[in-house]
Amino acid sequence: MEGRVAERLRGALGPLGFEVHAFKVGWYNAILQPGFHLPYPDDTLAFVVLSTPSMFDKALKPFVNKERLKIIRDPVDQCVSHHLSHVKEKFPDQKVDVIFDYEILPSRKPKFLAQTAAHVAGAAYYYQRKDVKLDPWEKKKIYGVCIHPKYGGWFAIRGLLLFPDIQDGRYRDIIEVKERYSEEQKAYFATPPSERFQLLGLTQEAQRGTFH
Repeated sequence: MEGRVAERLRGALGPLGFEVHAFKVGWYNAILQPGFHLPYPDDTLAFVVLSTPSMFDKALKPFVNKERLKIIRDPVDQCVSHHLSHVKEKFPDQKVDVIFDYEILPSRKPKFLAQTAAHVAGAAYYYQRKDVKLDPWEKKKIYGVCIHPKYGGWFAIRGLLLFPDIQDGRYRDIIEVKERYSEEQKAYFATPPSERFQLLGLTQEAQRGTFH
């Protein structure tokens, strides 16, 4: 199922200059504070959507030429919204939720942290201050940046596609893999981080000690 979903998404969005990369909601939530968690079970299948440099010619310009009189807000946002909403129609038997990068919660927080999503999906590496061994900035506030393995910084994170009805690990076998997690390892990573130490036979004191 997950392999077909990924193939269908890439077939629909790839020719338009978009990339899609799969991840589990649990991977994302595990490294963030609860206030930033996505409100889905950990095993929910999700895809982060990136626009590459070719999106400008393949998607944006044709969209603007066709929809010129209907554009009432940012053309890029409207173009992305159009194509991602259209993708949902390709999954008539699946519930598909879309979250766009510009959406915010009533608290004014973003609905998702785009760079974190790209990082956990393996779409781009999110370099942060802690990655710099010799910090030259002292007390200056420094923001992280995502670097794509092919496009460097010349890309953008546009949104998430979530499939709440797909909540198992079969998408891991989208390709022919050489090695898989053992059943014990699957159970470990399916367990909330706060409870994993018990599975390893470690005490709460040991757990606290790892963060000192």
